[in-house]
Amino acid sequence: MFYVVGKKKPLCETATAFEKILPKECEILGLTALGIVATPMGSSSNRPLELEHGEAGFGLIIPKMNGVKVQTFHFIKDPKSRCFDESKLQEAGLKNNPDLRVVLIFGYNTWRQGDSRFLTQVLGPLNEKNIIIAGGQVEYLAPFSPQMKAKGSTYTSACGLTFSGPRIQAASVLLDISVNKVDTADSVIQRLKAANIPEENSIGLMFACNGRGEQHYGKDNVEADLFRKHFPSIPLFGFFGNGEIGCDRVVGASFTLRECCDNRDELLHGYCTVMTIIHFGK
Repeated sequence: MFYVVGKKKPLCETATAFEKILPKECEILGLTALGIVATPMGSSSNRPLELEHGEAGFGLIIPKMNGVKVQTFHFIKDPKSRCFDESKLQEAGLKNNPDLRVVLIFGYNTWRQGDSRFLTQVLGPLNEKNIIIAGGQVEYLAPFSPQMKAKGSTYTSACGLTFSGPRIQAASVLLDISVNKVDTADSVIQRLKAANIPEENSIGLMFACNGRGEQHYGKDNVEADLFRKHFPSIPLFGFFGNGEIGCDRVVGASFTLRECCDNRDELLHGYCTVMTIIHFGK
């Protein structure tokens, strides 16, 4: 299960409540962000909402799917070392995994001066892979591992979800700081539409800077409404955070992937939005 709550929600209490009602084999990944993006229950075609203020939250229970493998991962920075041990990526299924298609990654305390290097070291080796990378930097992580519970809130870490399987298709686009008008945002999301990812059995994800939203466009819900315009039946979820992770990429049934390997394709951003669609196959 993957869930996100607004900054005023008690994250640990929420995690404990989920642990009581979900099967023991269900892994839980919980985050706190400055605001959330969510599609209300009832229909996947409901209007997605950018909830930048107040208390709110959402939860996604990801079922078992034929041909799709979902795993969680968690890396804690070693304060005694300046280098990240890349062998941990292989242990987590992030290296030498030909079926890996999507990595959702979230940094905690990685926005602090001197700690962004850790996230860069984790992301660096992933740039060589034919995968979609998307996520952001969050306020807090639910202590879902023994290491996290022992270290409290002082550690620096990166955690997330991986999606592997030949049936998966995905695409992502980056709305950078220059995208501050409705028509320019619309043109970027049209690029996401042009990837031709099937809408059936798909989910949309939006990771935005807390400096965007209403104060960026002068009106609320702009990016979520544009997503719904182009993808009428895909539910959209996400959050407003302290930094965004991702770039323009397509992983489809037949494609030639352009790797993020030059200045135009940096993965770490500020004042941006990363939008992603993941299709799990039919």
